[in-house]
Amino acid sequence: MYRLKYFLLPLIIFLSCTADQDKSELVERIQNDPNIPVVKQKALEIISTGFNAGDSYSEVWIRDYNTFIEPAMEVHDHEVIKENLRIFFRFQADDGGIVDGFRPYVEGAGGYDYIYTDLEPNLMAHKNTVETDHESSLIQTVYKYVKRSGDTEFLDEVIDGISIADRMLLAVDFLMEERMSQEYGLLWGATTADWGDVQPEHEWGVYLTEDTHYAVEVYDNAMFVIALQNLAELLPAHGDYLGEIHDLISANIMAHLWDEENRQFVPHRYLDGSPFPDDFNEDEIYQHGGTAVAIEAGLLTRDQVYEALQRMRANVVAANAATIGLTLYPPYPEGFFLNPGMYPYGYQNGGDWTWFGGRMIQQLIRYGFIEEAYEEAQPMFERVIENDGFYEWYTPANEPMGSGTFRGSAGVLFTAIEMFEEWVENR
Repeated sequence: MYRLKYFLLPLIIFLSCTADQDKSELVERIQNDPNIPVVKQKALEIISTGFNAGDSYSEVWIRDYNTFIEPAMEVHDHEVIKENLRIFFRFQADDGGIVDGFRPYVEGAGGYDYIYTDLEPNLMAHKNTVETDHESSLIQTVYKYVKRSGDTEFLDEVIDGISIADRMLLAVDFLMEERMSQEYGLLWGATTADWGDVQPEHEWGVYLTEDTHYAVEVYDNAMFVIALQNLAELLPAHGDYLGEIHDLISANIMAHLWDEENRQFVPHRYLDGSPFPDDFNEDEIYQHGGTAVAIEAGLLTRDQVYEALQRMRANVVAANAATIGLTLYPPYPEGFFLNPGMYPYGYQNGGDWTWFGGRMIQQLIRYGFIEEAYEEAQPMFERVIENDGFYEWYTPANEPMGSGTFRGSAGVLFTAIEMFEEWVENR
């Protein structure tokens, strides 16, 4: 035994020195990467110009704001940051529901079924009812503001007689009472492509209709798990109650949506039938965005995170795509969504979104896969430089599509860069 130990000691020392050398080389690569400071600065510049989702949109969306509030705090007065959050609470419904987004009031504006309030006479809002991430997104955004600023007094501010803290609890109540499937013990929404907000049964697809097929899926529920974690930290007096819900939702996600044999989350579990043909095996679809958010929620082990990365990499190769921001693979076939933009590899049906790929980069860093995260971030950094902007999504051929100033993409890359820099500093 002594002789074996004596033999192994040099090998252990060698492996340790090699690991330290590899880490030092990675540190040097990150520190000397010319794209990182450029991308970071460009992100701040774009976010400094406003809060709407991008140049193609008039609205400030909460799911977008949630992903760029931290860099926004670097370039905007914090009072402006807070005012945007207050607006969402001023539009909060009596049942606790949170609107999707708001925009300046325009008389006779078409499109959405707009929501109005005397608390904001110069604004109008809307709620995309097929999605169930608005309440969770607002709670997460408030959490990020408070944690970065230390401004816990914001939670005690009163809006129309109710504190912001209590309004967030009302948002949780809305989800539990109005959006909870008794069959699965999970939040329901309409059928969508991964994290998307377009249902297949309508040409636009942003509202629940009589044709909607209701389902539970991982993205909405993982977002809720994160929100419950955040809110329990902000409001420790309610920690036991929020913790019980958190543990229940987490367990039900893994019980009903995790496919252990194929090591992936299934796209949907339907409450009353699928909108797709009976011979279509939807469970073969791998969801990149929902998986990244599930990882953020702490639902997968470190080994499972690495497995997820390998699966995403294989999907990128199979789709001839550019990055792990690929929404899902394989995409839903042509004609499965009435919205014409939801063709295979179009928009949310297999488009390549830095907005979610960047979140996977963040989680790889968080779980200690720094080299892998840096490798996967490279094509995302490079296309920002090449296209001089943060585009909404990309085709498999890496062609930029949608808004060229998509602040959500800028926000997730900014945060990923901050995480790389923190790792370098604390190595």
